[in-house]
Amino acid sequence: MTATRPGATDLSGAFAYTWDLVGDPGAAERIAALGVGSVVLQAAYHSARAMTPYHPVHRTVHATHSATYFPLDPDPWHGTRLRPPAPGWAVDVPDRFGTAATALRGQGLRVEAWLVLTHGTALGEQAPDLTVRNAFDEQYGYALCPAQPEVAEYAAQLVGSFCARYDTAEVPTLMLEACGWLGFEHGSHHEKTAGADLTRAARDLLSVCLCPACRAGIAAAGADPEGLAQAVRRTVDTELRGGARVPGTLHEALGDQTAGALLRHRQSVIEQLTRNVADVAPGRELLLMADGDPGATGPDVGLDLGRFQGRADALVLKCWDDEHRSVARIQAAVQATDRPVIANVSVLEEHPARVAGRVARLLDAGAHQIRYYHAGLASPARLQALRRADAYAREAARAARTTKGAA
Repeated sequence: MTATRPGATDLSGAFAYTWDLVGDPGAAERIAALGVGSVVLQAAYHSARAMTPYHPVHRTVHATHSATYFPLDPDPWHGTRLRPPAPGWAVDVPDRFGTAATALRGQGLRVEAWLVLTHGTALGEQAPDLTVRNAFDEQYGYALCPAQPEVAEYAAQLVGSFCARYDTAEVPTLMLEACGWLGFEHGSHHEKTAGADLTRAARDLLSVCLCPACRAGIAAAGADPEGLAQAVRRTVDTELRGGARVPGTLHEALGDQTAGALLRHRQSVIEQLTRNVADVAPGRELLLMADGDPGATGPDVGLDLGRFQGRADALVLKCWDDEHRSVARIQAAVQATDRPVIANVSVLEEHPARVAGRVARLLDAGAHQIRYYHAGLASPARLQALRRADAYAREAARAARTTKGAA
């Protein structure tokens, strides 16, 4: 493990999309005025529909598929099945990331590249055999399975292509999202799953991937993958059809041996994927979006943080839910690992008046830095709340340094 501190002395940053900046000459200055030291800028991203309230030309952007926001050199991708397409929306600029990053650096902001690795419906449609497959043999087309060698190679090639285009001085930090499995939760168009009243535990079971690569990995880790599949089907159907709630954890639902093997398989794959990424990104800081629950799936990879042997200079934990749970999550992570822990705070979810208080508690709980979501999506009132929260955080950091110096 490493205790390298990300971002030098910068305490905070904000997320932004390239379409927030490209074509808006005032956007970078507006973000800099928030007081943050860095911007997490989308470089490879999944589909989305987003508001762009401050842009002089458009008010909404509909990104219809996953895409890279920087030009790809076609030669390394020749003959590969997984090649992310270019975006065709918002603005017609070949290098959207580079254009936006230059504007941000012009305002003295540090640029962190935001790279989504295994979430992409367009890619899943190109290669359905490489997607997550649940115990009912149903595929999640939006979710590439990182245990598949082609997917692991794709992730490393995507990051390597980015690093070949921008040097370390331009973009010193990479933030990795979806560095593992996406599961049942996704939010498909016209989602029709709420009425089944699935518990979180049942959703976790429906998130277990049993594609051929995962079956091999689970077997190597010491469990029978077919027995696991049968247990998942039986337990989920008991809830769906009989109304009996699934036990609360994977260990309770599957037994210690089977759940342990599943989680060891997952952690091993994620660790290797981060090592592969680090190998093609020498000299860059790697920030990993993570969840301290090893059974979690989604954009934040579920890990045993205390045993994680992969490559990451810091762990980014989402703190969008109940404030007390968010604080407890940061406290547990800080106790589990010597890596710096960054709190991902959404100014979109929280009431604006409570953002500063949440940030104060997260910093007191041990968060090393804050990343605010999202500078391009937030209303004026929410941007003002972000500004106040960041000002508080900077003042608290100065006071702590003064106290430490006096001691």
